[in-house]
Amino acid sequence: MAEATHGIGGLTFDASKRNLPPEAGVAIALVLIVVVFEVLGRILMNDSFLFNTRENIDGIFNVARLQIIILQVSIIGIIALGVTQVILTGGIDLSSGSIVAATAMIAMSFAQVGEINGMENTRAVFGGGWVDLPVILPVVVALACGMAAGLINGLLIAYTGIPPFIATLGMMVSARGVAKWWTAGQPVSFPTESYAAIGSGMMPVFVFVVLAILFHLILRYTVYGKHTYAIGSNEAAARMSGIKVARHKVLVYTIAGLLAGVAALVLSSKNLTAQAGMGMMYELDAIAMAVIGGISLQGGRGSIPGTVLGAMIFGVIISGFTFLRLDAYYQEMVKGAIIVGAVVLDQWRQRRAAAKA
Repeated sequence: MAEATHGIGGLTFDASKRNLPPEAGVAIALVLIVVVFEVLGRILMNDSFLFNTRENIDGIFNVARLQIIILQVSIIGIIALGVTQVILTGGIDLSSGSIVAATAMIAMSFAQVGEINGMENTRAVFGGGWVDLPVILPVVVALACGMAAGLINGLLIAYTGIPPFIATLGMMVSARGVAKWWTAGQPVSFPTESYAAIGSGMMPVFVFVVLAILFHLILRYTVYGKHTYAIGSNEAAARMSGIKVARHKVLVYTIAGLLAGVAALVLSSKNLTAQAGMGMMYELDAIAMAVIGGISLQGGRGSIPGTVLGAMIFGVIISGFTFLRLDAYYQEMVKGAIIVGAVVLDQWRQRRAAAKA
C-alpha cells in the first residue's frame, strides 16, 4: 500500500503517483541504444562504438564519432525546434524540408563570387552586378524567405480553417516547385568565403545548441510559451481565457518557417552549394525527432530538451548503423519503426495518465 502524507488543507501526497519527466525516459532510451551498439561493436566488429581503441590517439572517447553524431543531426534539429512548437499547438508542419530547398536556392543566389580562379563566374544567377555581396544580404534573404513561407502557412491555418496537414502539404509542393523553378533545376554554387564560414566546422552544432537553449527558455518562461501550451492543451479554453489563438498560431508557424530558413542557410553554406533536391524528407525526420523526444501529437505536452534528445537518438542510430557497416535502407526501416513506436508509447502514456487522474 502506498504511503500518503497529509499536506495543507487536508490534501494528500501519494508517492506512487510520482512520474519521471518524459525527458528522463528519452535519456534512458538514448543510453540503452548506445549500450546496444557498444555491445554489438565488441561482438561483431571487435571494436568500440563510443570509446577510443587506437593507441596513437589520446582520450577515452571516440571524439570524431561523437562530433559526427552531433553534426549529422544539427541541421534537421534546427528544423525540429520549429516543428516542436507547431506540434505543441496541436498542429503539424510538412513543408519545412521544401522551404529549406527553396530558401537555400534563393539565398545562395545572393552569395556567389564574381570570379573563379581568376575567371568570371559565368554561372552567377544575377550576373556580374550581384556578386561578392556582403554576407548580411543572403542571410537576411534566407530568414525572410523562411518567415514568408511560415507566415503563409499560419495565415491559411488560422484564418481559413484549412487543416494544418493540408495547408502545409500545399506549401511543401509549392516550395519544392519554387526551388526547381528558380534556376530551372540547375544548382547554385561558388559562395563567398564569409557565407561559407556560416556552416563550416562545428558551426551547425553551435547554431543548433544556441537556438535550442533560446527556445527552451522562451517556451518555459514567457507568455508566448504559456500560450503555446495552452492552445495545444485545450484550444477552446485558451480562446475563452482571452488568448488570441489565431494570431498566436500565425506567430508559431512563422517562427517554424524562420528556423527552416536558418537551416537552409547553414546547410547551403556547409555544402557550398544549393540544389532543388535539398531537404528531402527533412520534415518527417524533424517530426520524428520531436515525437521520439516526448512531444505529444495531440499537442500541449513536450519540451525542447526532449526534442534535442530525440535528435541525439536519431544521430546515434545513423552512426551506429554506419559503424556496423549496415546498408542505408536498414536505417529507413528502423526510423519508421521508431516513429510508430514513439506514437504508440505516447498513446500509452496518455491512457495511463488518464487512468491515474
